[in-house]
Amino acid sequence: MNMRQNKQAILALVADTGLSLAELLTRLAAYPAQAAVHALFSALCRPEALLRWRGVSCMGATLARLADADMEAARIVMRRLLWSLNDESGGIGWGAPESMAEAMCRHQGLALEYAHMLLSYLREDGAEPWQDGNYLEHPLLQQGVLWGLARLSGCRQALLVQLGAGPELLPFLAAPEATARALDCIALGNLGLETTRAALQALAGDRAPVRLYTAEGAFVQTSVGACATGAMERI
Repeated sequence: MNMRQNKQAILALVADTGLSLAELLTRLAAYPAQAAVHALFSALCRPEALLRWRGVSCMGATLARLADADMEAARIVMRRLLWSLNDESGGIGWGAPESMAEAMCRHQGLALEYAHMLLSYLREDGAEPWQDGNYLEHPLLQQGVLWGLARLSGCRQALLVQLGAGPELLPFLAAPEATARALDCIALGNLGLETTRAALQALAGDRAPVRLYTAEGAFVQTSVGACATGAMERI
């Protein structure tokens, strides 16, 4: 197959809702990682929610596979995702934080190099040299970072704690968007910080409904309060 045919075939696989995520990833592994990454960038921009989110899962898995074979090639893709979140890029960066988090969950080397960058998108830039923030103001991009940190905290908890994760998450418990509050609860619960228990308790009665994409490749219907209660149980 040429590049165009590969892209069409890969996007057709991602769109095949008859395949479970595990089946999809197995079939995707038959394609060269570089070709798959090229095609999956298109999936991240699709309007259909399931297709877009399955694109995130596939991008993360494929990036991890690429890193196993060629770490520098994987770094180039990670830098492209990072650049898409930069105002100067002219892009929006849809799916970038989520894809990076999925890749870091699946590949320790990528996590060690890039986890601090994911955190930086919720941190303000400070006066000190080490206060290197890249705070994102767009609510939907913030939700993407929060999903990424909820995912990453579930598989790289010790690394995020080592990087000082926690303080930048607390303000989002008061976010106007229910999805942001729910994802924030999940991330804080995964981090297991006792100092956040009272803040989570305050949201236990929040009945706002949310629909969240899971690492297993499906959507779940829940509420902010349920996420807060679950988080407290993990602390």
